[in-house]
Amino acid sequence: MTNRKKRLELTWIGKEERPRLEPRILIEDQELSYAKRVSNDDIFDNRLIHGDNLLALKALEQEFAGKIKCIYIDPPYNTGSAFEHYDDGLEHSLWLGLMRDRLEILRNLLHPTDGSLWVSIDDYEAAYLRVLLDEVFGRGSFIASNVWQKRYSRENREAIGDVHEYVLTYAVNPQRFKEIRNKVPPTPEQTKVYRNPNNDPHGPWRPIPMTAQEGHATKEQFYEIVSPSGAVFKPPKGRCWGLSKATFEKLRVEGRIYFGKNGDSQPNVIRYLSEVEGYVPWTWWPHEEVGHTDESKKEIHALFGKTDAFDTPKPERLIHRILTIATNPGDLVLDSFLGSGTTAAVAHKMGRRWIGVELGDHAHTLCATRLRKVVDGSEPGGVTEAVGWKGGGGFRFFKLAPSLLEKDKWGNWIVSKQYNPEMLAEAMCKLEGFRYAPDREVFWNHGRSTERDFIYVTTQNLSREQLHSISEQVGEDRTLLICCGAFRGRSDFSNLTVKKIPQSVLVRCEWGRDDYSLNVTEQIPVIVVEEAKADASFNDASKGSASKAKIGGRRRSSSAMQELPLFAGSDKGSKR
Repeated sequence: MTNRKKRLELTWIGKEERPRLEPRILIEDQELSYAKRVSNDDIFDNRLIHGDNLLALKALEQEFAGKIKCIYIDPPYNTGSAFEHYDDGLEHSLWLGLMRDRLEILRNLLHPTDGSLWVSIDDYEAAYLRVLLDEVFGRGSFIASNVWQKRYSRENREAIGDVHEYVLTYAVNPQRFKEIRNKVPPTPEQTKVYRNPNNDPHGPWRPIPMTAQEGHATKEQFYEIVSPSGAVFKPPKGRCWGLSKATFEKLRVEGRIYFGKNGDSQPNVIRYLSEVEGYVPWTWWPHEEVGHTDESKKEIHALFGKTDAFDTPKPERLIHRILTIATNPGDLVLDSFLGSGTTAAVAHKMGRRWIGVELGDHAHTLCATRLRKVVDGSEPGGVTEAVGWKGGGGFRFFKLAPSLLEKDKWGNWIVSKQYNPEMLAEAMCKLEGFRYAPDREVFWNHGRSTERDFIYVTTQNLSREQLHSISEQVGEDRTLLICCGAFRGRSDFSNLTVKKIPQSVLVRCEWGRDDYSLNVTEQIPVIVVEEAKADASFNDASKGSASKAKIGGRRRSSSAMQELPLFAGSDKGSKR
């Protein structure tokens, strides 16, 4: 009883297995970066990252922790469907593990008060994901389970037709989110009730009833109103006027009170369409408002043609709805399952800064190509016309650096030969928690963690005399971490800490691992093999038969490989 867990949580096989991620550095590919200035408001420091998204998120964590306003992700749905660009058939435990690892870093990246997370998901994993998000973000951070009507025609192939998906919404600070979230603009269906029969110079308007329930009314809300025709009006029983008499008289002078066509109807307040800020978002998102799957496919076909097109993009109007609610111009948006680049394209058109991560080759064949068209202003589809996009801005294309360490021919870990001195210094800064900011005039200053704490990285073997010289230059009021190939003598200088590389970092990370995506050919975890062996032994001892289908109350209808999940992550593509 003493080992019983003390909190409610979702559990799965391998939940305690956690990757020891290497915080890689990012290398810009300037040939794929792109920019074009159209106006002074153009945004250029957007990032498109090609690489494993778990490693990419870890690479972003140091610089962007607490800085992302809105994160939207569209992860693999674990439906068993086969996609060319990524594997989507993940067992529940594997899927939960890969999502947990990513969600924890995403949570760290969100702004501590204003940040919100939006996740597209279908019925197959929605219930599991909801509980997992409750665990990672806290149940109190849940905002809504928005229902997107993805189809406009009936689905007749299933027992009950599948016509919707969910967009789960969580906020770091739900109360703050309620205060700062934006309203959604009115739809054409909502604006058609605004008319202008009298050619009012203020534009279309509609009459709004003046009465309200009298529960908390004041005496100033009970008075007689005489219409232009002489008719006298009082609030009906149980109701009051929604305006004080002083406010009513002010609006009447301004021509904002409407007594009907003949001037003898109960008074209404005139509300102009131009005054409508928008409507409080609700959880029903019909296809007329935010698009559907056919619309999104047409958008992709218009960009890239129908051959080898991305199978499951999201419509730009859906992403537009999310960013409208959650962000304002200049805010930073992240999508770590970028797919065909929809989130980045819409964010760019809406004047938001963005970071997109994609593993597949379509990071440059689809995403970069699409975003160049957006920057050029030559992509007329999606929300381009609705937001008045004309082009401009740019993005920087990055790839993940190789692992810092590699094995030599004798099996020893050494610094990778692909690393030059600058890359090594930046990588060690990130590993040790320093900001890489080399000083051209001070050779030993490669970065800092505070105003008085610095780092110096070199592959040289340092002598005691060299250490003494550096110590004197650093001075008594500052400290320096030295990461070097080796050093001679004792390092007993009070302002210096000396570490050997790679020895000092060997146990910190899983070096040399470039892929945390699903690999179905991976070896079954040891726990799975041992459990299978134990069950087989128990079966032989108790029943004398290896063909028994049920052991210890658990059904054994498939092999260990089929029944028990693997524990690598998966990010090979997304749904956009």
